[in-house]
Amino acid sequence: MSDLDLPLIWAIVLATAVFLYVAMDGFDLGVGILFPRLERGEERDLAVATIAPVWDGNETWLVLGGGGLLAVFPLAYAIVLPALYMPLIVMLLALIFRGVAFEMRFRQETERGRRAWDNGFWLGSTVAAFSQGVALGAYVQGIAVEGRGYAGGWWDWLSPFSVLTGLALVAGYGLLGATWLVWKTEGGLHEKARRLAAPLGSVTLGFVAAVSLVMPVLQPEFAARWFGVPHLLFVWIVPVAVILLAVVLFRALAAAPIEGARSAMLWRDAIPFGAALGLFLLCYVGLGISLWPNIVPPGITIWDAAAPPATQGFLLVGAAVLVPLVLIYTGFVYWIFRGKVRPGEGYHH
Repeated sequence: MSDLDLPLIWAIVLATAVFLYVAMDGFDLGVGILFPRLERGEERDLAVATIAPVWDGNETWLVLGGGGLLAVFPLAYAIVLPALYMPLIVMLLALIFRGVAFEMRFRQETERGRRAWDNGFWLGSTVAAFSQGVALGAYVQGIAVEGRGYAGGWWDWLSPFSVLTGLALVAGYGLLGATWLVWKTEGGLHEKARRLAAPLGSVTLGFVAAVSLVMPVLQPEFAARWFGVPHLLFVWIVPVAVILLAVVLFRALAAAPIEGARSAMLWRDAIPFGAALGLFLLCYVGLGISLWPNIVPPGITIWDAAAPPATQGFLLVGAAVLVPLVLIYTGFVYWIFRGKVRPGEGYHH
């Protein structure tokens, strides 16, 4: 295995970890974002019960992504973290506050106390999602580097583009949360989630279109990747696939209820969630097309930022054991808690 192979392998591992975090924590953050539209009491309790077995485990991939970046691409870590300190700190504080609110809402004896922690769960989820989107936008628009350090200012992360991506991620997570509830619930909450998912899908696709139009203007390299030859011969597949998945999403949300076996209903209700995840994956692929092979845009590649080969090889041995174990455990948990969640089931005080 050549020295150049190791940064590539690690880039794939970390990119996969980040996407798994976005996909898994995205839907449970989305459930929190939707809280103001859910009725107090049974609807909110049922929504929380759908994510209670998995929500904290979903954040495992955030730890792997951040820790892996520090260990394997230390130069990128040393540049990106100072550039994004504020949105990342706000994100972490919001995730902590959200976790506290998640647990405390079940321990309140009064309606006033329950309402306060419900609001905290919504606020923490929304702020965490917005902060992640702002950090993403600030990262994509480029980071000022001088020598081997961050050369920008304290407020460089805040821009119209980063605010746009922040709002886009809130809408996208809301879509994931709504389609997750379509899949995991039935009755009144199921129908409400279905009604919420359609406009959220439209808003999310509108944000995707807006971000896609702005990105080629941010940096000439982005325009060359999407509109230059020979890239254009291949990258057209991504926007076409987005359109096709959007059709699948809206058709599934508009489909009439079916009569039949519960398993058939469960699979049919999973289609909107699968389509929403597919949209996120395609956006992630599009982001990769724009940035590759830079890990710190606009000019530091994965090979520039990589740790010594001996360090990468040593850590890869550990990752080859740890990552499959986490995947197996995660899959087992989702399998154990498969199926619809009904009132009275799930998480209890």
